[in-house]
Amino acid sequence: MQYRTFGKTGVKVSALGFGMMRLPILGEDSAAINEELATMMLHHAIDAGLNYVDTAWSYHREQGEPFVGRALAGGYREKVYLATKLPTWLIHSQDDMERYLDAQLTRLQTDHIDFYLLHSMNAEKWENLTRLKVFDWAERKRAEGKFHYFGFSFHDDLEVFEQILNGYDAWDFCQIQYNYMDIDYQAGRKGLQEAAKKGLGVFVMEPLRGGQLAQNPPPAAVAQVFAQSPRQWTPAEWALQWLWNQPEVSLALSGMSTLQQVEENLAAAERSGIGSLTPADLQIIEQVRNVRQGLAPIPCTHCEYCLPCPNDVAIPDIFALYNEAMMYGAPEHSRYTYRNFFNEENKADQCIECGTCESLCPQHIEIIEWLKTAHSFLQPNQG
Repeated sequence: MQYRTFGKTGVKVSALGFGMMRLPILGEDSAAINEELATMMLHHAIDAGLNYVDTAWSYHREQGEPFVGRALAGGYREKVYLATKLPTWLIHSQDDMERYLDAQLTRLQTDHIDFYLLHSMNAEKWENLTRLKVFDWAERKRAEGKFHYFGFSFHDDLEVFEQILNGYDAWDFCQIQYNYMDIDYQAGRKGLQEAAKKGLGVFVMEPLRGGQLAQNPPPAAVAQVFAQSPRQWTPAEWALQWLWNQPEVSLALSGMSTLQQVEENLAAAERSGIGSLTPADLQIIEQVRNVRQGLAPIPCTHCEYCLPCPNDVAIPDIFALYNEAMMYGAPEHSRYTYRNFFNEENKADQCIECGTCESLCPQHIEIIEWLKTAHSFLQPNQG
């Protein structure tokens, strides 16, 4: 296993971290973790040198932390740095902070958390937690030894990331979504570099974009690009090595669901290193990025000139979901998001075909027709 210095802390963390969000399950119930297999996977990774385990209050419908507590019994807890997260959406007072942290320590069967995060921070949660003086509370808990290092995970735009990053002087680390397709998404490469420059360790989540970059075989056009290289890497390893090549990346978190994934990622981590990719390797990644982007059928740049829609249709977001399904060959993820996270009044079938958006679009997209296509695809057999 390769180890990397974790920001200003000086701690050495394994290049690969084990995320507990996508453990194998029994049947279709995400709360029914296949504990025998998941424990074997976790122990195998730790025995191979992995020393960072990441979980959260909400993972596997709140069964993730209790599982980790059981799986790390018998001496494994002492071999790893354990990370979990304050469920920020449930916090309305400092008493809530206290209650959830105590419950997490009980669930995890430990007397301290090594790395404690404010979970899924955005502008709204930042405003709420600063109002509740979360940093006063955190400093007390750190002084009591309840956790050692304090950070945040993030889901919002770069401006909000910079506000949070610069809003507290004692951050130890942050966790961001970052991969070779998302270099300008949310915190992105700029946020990664800004955090590292301030001395923070940076953990990367979604290095494989929820598995979308791990498809093997990948779409034919992508496979043709990878075939130009003599490297015998899987698509997943290409994505991971691209991350590990960067000195600002402290660790790549992988939510592994099978023993094969664990073994492949461990082998990739062993081969990793800062600056280990050649210019030819980086050119391959650049070509793959361009090819994937070229698979998006709607030339929407998310400029939002089409907004506000007179009937509140979320035009750019709908197009982004449709394009993503085409780019990665993963329709179910986009359909799930559309069904469960879009309000009915914002869906594409609410378009009244007034044409206002088309007159404003700098890309001259036939928005009305594409909305019909996107809705039919994202919500099939439902109008």
